[in-house]
Formats: sequence, C-alpha cells, structure tokens
Amino acid sequence: MSFDIKRFFPFLNWPRPTVASLKSDAWAGISVGLVLIPQAVAYATLAGMPAATGLYAALLPSVIGILWGSSALLAVGPAALTSLLVFGSLSPMAAPASMQWVTLAIWLSIYTGVIQFMLGAFRLGRLSNLVSQPVIIGFINAAAIIIMMSQLPALIGVPDLFVADIGKVVTRVMDAPAIMLMTSAFGFGTLIMLVLTKRLFPRFPGILLVTILGTFLSWAVGYSATGAAIVGDIDKGLPPLALPAAIPFEHHRDLWSAALVLALISFTEAMSSCRVLARKRRERWDENQELIGQGLAKMASGFSGAFPVSGSFSRSALNLYAGATSAWSTLFSALCVLFSLIFLADLLYYLPRSVLAALIIVPVFGLFDFSAFKRLFMISRDDAAIAIVTFVVTIIAMPRLHWGVVAGITLTMVSYLYRHMQPRIIEVSEHGDGTLRDSQRFDLPRLAPDVLAVRIDAALNFLTGAALERFVVTQCGSDHGIRRVLLCVGAVNDIDATGVETLESLQITLQGLGIELYASNIKKQVWDVLDHAGWITALGDDHIFMTDHEAILAMRKPA
Repeated sequence: MSFDIKRFFPFLNWPRPTVASLKSDAWAGISVGLVLIPQAVAYATLAGMPAATGLYAALLPSVIGILWGSSALLAVGPAALTSLLVFGSLSPMAAPASMQWVTLAIWLSIYTGVIQFMLGAFRLGRLSNLVSQPVIIGFINAAAIIIMMSQLPALIGVPDLFVADIGKVVTRVMDAPAIMLMTSAFGFGTLIMLVLTKRLFPRFPGILLVTILGTFLSWAVGYSATGAAIVGDIDKGLPPLALPAAIPFEHHRDLWSAALVLALISFTEAMSSCRVLARKRRERWDENQELIGQGLAKMASGFSGAFPVSGSFSRSALNLYAGATSAWSTLFSALCVLFSLIFLADLLYYLPRSVLAALIIVPVFGLFDFSAFKRLFMISRDDAAIAIVTFVVTIIAMPRLHWGVVAGITLTMVSYLYRHMQPRIIEVSEHGDGTLRDSQRFDLPRLAPDVLAVRIDAALNFLTGAALERFVVTQCGSDHGIRRVLLCVGAVNDIDATGVETLESLQITLQGLGIELYASNIKKQVWDVLDHAGWITALGDDHIFMTDHEAILAMRKPA
C-alpha cells in the first residue's frame, strides 16, 4: 500500500484558490477577525486569564485547527462555554489571573487536546455521543445563567457583588456612586447598542463598533480616573511558545477529570457547528479528523501560553454569512489577530471591563432555550428528567461545572440500562396481512392451540436474556396446553454469551416440560454466533425456519 501524505496533512486536499475566492475569503476573514479580537479579550477574562492570552488563543490554534480539521469554515478559537468550563475547573485550585492559574490553564489545554487527538487518531469520535442531547440542553442553559451572573458584577461595577456582605456592598456604593454609575452606563449602553445593531444591521460588525466607541469614550471622559475597571496593559508581540511550568502531581490528577469532560463538551459544541455548516454547504466532514484538528489546536493553545479553545458557532455563522468559500478565510482572520498583537494591543488599554462583560453577555442570550425542556418532556420524561438534573447539578456544583455533565452522563447510562433491562417481549400471531403481530393489540388467536409464538424486540444479551426466559416459562406455566414454543427473533440484531446461554437454558427447561422449541428468521450475525456455539446443531434444522411465513405454515400443522 502506497504512502499517502495527504492523510497526515489534510490541508493538502484544499482546492486551489482563485482570485475571486480569495477576495471573498479575505472579506469574510477580516470581518470575523475584527469581531474575534475584542471577543478573544472578553473570553480571556471569562476564563480568568490575562487579556493577551485571549489573542494568543485566537492566533496559532485557529490556524492549526483549520489546517488539520475537516470543516472548512469552522472558526476555532476562544469560546464562551469552554472559557466558563476553564474558570469552573480551576477556581478551586488557584486565584484567577495568577501565575499558578495561567500554568494550570495551559496544562488543562494540553491535556484536553491530547484526549481529543487520541480519540480522533483511534477513530473513537462517536464516544462524544455519550454527551446526549438532554445533557447538552441542561448544561448549556445552566451555563448561560452562570455566565450572565458571573459578568453582572463587572457590568455594574461591583466586583464583590456575590461574595461580600450586602451591607458592606451598599455602603461602599453609596460612598462612591460614580464608579457604579459610570460602569453601568458603559455596560448597559453597550448591551443596548449590541442588541440594536444585531436587529437593525445584522451584517454590520456591532462588536467592533462598540469596542472602538467604548474605548474612545473611556479615554475621552477619563473613565479609569473614577476608579472604574479597564483592560489595562496587554502584552504586545507573538505568543511565547514554550513548555509549561511544572506543577505538583496532585494538580495533574485534578485536571484529568476536568480535561475529559471539557474535551467531550467542547467537541460536542464544535460538532453542532460542523453539522450546520455541512448542511448549508452540502459538504461532508469527518468527526475523527475534526477531533484531531481540535486536539492539535488545544495543544497549540497550551504551548502558546493560553487556555483551551473550541469551535465557535457564532463566528462560524458569521464566516459563512460574510461569504467565505474556503478555509483560507480563517488564515485572513489569523492575520488580523497577528496584526493586533503586534501593533494594536496598546489601543485596547482604555477598553472598559464593563464593555467586555456586555460582549460576553449578549452572545449568551442565544444559548437560552428553555422551550427545549418542554419539548423533551413531550418526547420522553426520562430525557426531560436527565436535562433537569444536569441543569440543577451544574448550578449547585458551581464552580465545578463539569460535575453537572458527569451527573447527566451517569443518569443517561442508568436510564439506558434500565430501559434495556425491560425489553419489549410479546406473544404474536398471524395478522390479516400475513405477518406476525402483537396478539393482544390486534386480538388475534394463536397459530395453533398448542403453540406459543414469542417475539423479542431487542438484542439478546446479558440485559435481556433473563426477561425472555422468564416470559416464556411464565406463559408455559400458566397454560399447560402449550407443547410448542416459537421464538421469532427477526428483531434481534445482536447476541452475546449470556444470550446464547439463555437459549440453551430455555431449551433444556422446555424439554423438561415436554415442550419443543423452534426459532424463525434468525439474522446472519446472530446465526453465526449461535452456529459457533453449537446451538443451531443442538436445536436441529427441522426446528429452525428461515422466515416467519415458513414458521406460520409449519406451526399451523398439528404437532
């Protein structure tokens, strides 16, 4: 087999750009880049990181993610949900923005990236499906509330709003009302402008406008002189590519569980964006290749001195909306970030923290979807319960938000096992259309007075085997006229060792009662297992029917 270099460097498969496509990609990339710069700074503060690390996370990781990913227009970089998970994971371990915090965030990014890379390399992308839709709904709605509440102190200028005694907070605000009034004016003014520009001028980069305007007004009116918080100095220059500093083994151990949950959640977030982009562009994408790209991007972010990144739905949508045609648009966005790091970092010095809080809050409105709980309740009460438990545990476990996801996944597994431990097992008989249907539902007589025909609508394994045997034995015990039992196993797609043992045990039990066992419509994958186990030979060819119709004709004949 020949060596295929494109397998390891998927960007070599990119179509050759044209002048027209590069123009479109340049416009879209610059549009996204101008939005990304203030967003990156905002999401860095949400993650408890220095402002410059947001720009670091938006530079090299976005390029690596698009080069080794599979979705051409997915915008990789700082994201609200991932940043919140970083903050929640590290809060019990260090003080935000401290050197220890930054070091832990770097290790968290590397660990998360390694997990995603390994999942993709071993083609285990489907493991991300462990985070079911109910878990996602519960977690995202809880996270949206937490994000908004976490930004409220910065929005109104009361940093210890939720941690200090309410009396002391009121006293301090009354002693120096200018700080709160000035901060709130900038914060709520930014909120109003962002909402209006999004509604009235959806194609206009409102985030860029409020950033420029907020920074200019802050400088003009002496915003920081009142004591209100501003971004301050942002380190200029390229990211300091280096190995992370050493941390105690206990911290490594604490980061592993958080990294695993973050890997699953962030990839689930990225997958939803990939699916939307693929549907709109009518193109295919590879979840395992995307995992590799996302993993390498997170590792690149860690080695750049930044925090974990993810696929951003809002910036990916903007990329598509602005007319991007290929992955080249992301490279133009990265150039914008690079330019800002080298030349424009000083211009963000006077940017108010309340403006950053507003930049975080407004996109979070799109995460709220409480109607999804109602829809889940209508579809499945079990799924609705999983979503509600995930929501509640996420809120209660704050700042360790990943426990909400762990609780949701655990409850999903328990619910799955419980449902499959109670398979649908019914007595069937011939319907008017010639098929075997539920005897009780359609009020059908038995195929013959001495025949019990049973169908199991599930895999025959360690979860369902005992239920099948119990059903058959119970029916035979309550009707002593039964002399033949027909197992209709056409719905059985899989069987394990316990399933084989169940059939062997059932055959022996029925023989002791003077009852003959028959089987019909055995699928190939099930047949192969039963044949290797010797059960097919033990039952006998004259007791096996290839189709249900053949079984119906045989069972109608007297024994």
